Amino acid sequence: MTYVICEPCIDVLDKACVEVCPVDCIKYDEGQDRMLFIDPSECIDCGACEPACPVTAIFAEDDVPDNWQGYAELNANWYKDKGPVRARVNQLKPAS
Repeated sequence: MTYVICEPCIDVLDKACVEVCPVDCIKYDEGQDRMLFIDPSECIDCGACEPACPVTAIFAEDDVPDNWQGYAELNANWYKDKGPVRARVNQLKPAS
């Protein structure tokens, strides 16, 4: 299992989760991404990131709310092909 960053992170980009992650598996490209992403192949399921998030955007994969289920795939796919993930984030929550 891995942790997943969901919609509340969009346009917040608080990096408290990055600071507590012992394996550096949370990333984003500054100026290009509107949210942070967890690499499921590197996440060790320690849970340190979840309580550090000030907007409750991080969930254990099995606990992701139904309305945000697609974010597990977005997190994983960002590490493979960022462009389509960025486009999907913009569709899910258009920039204001």
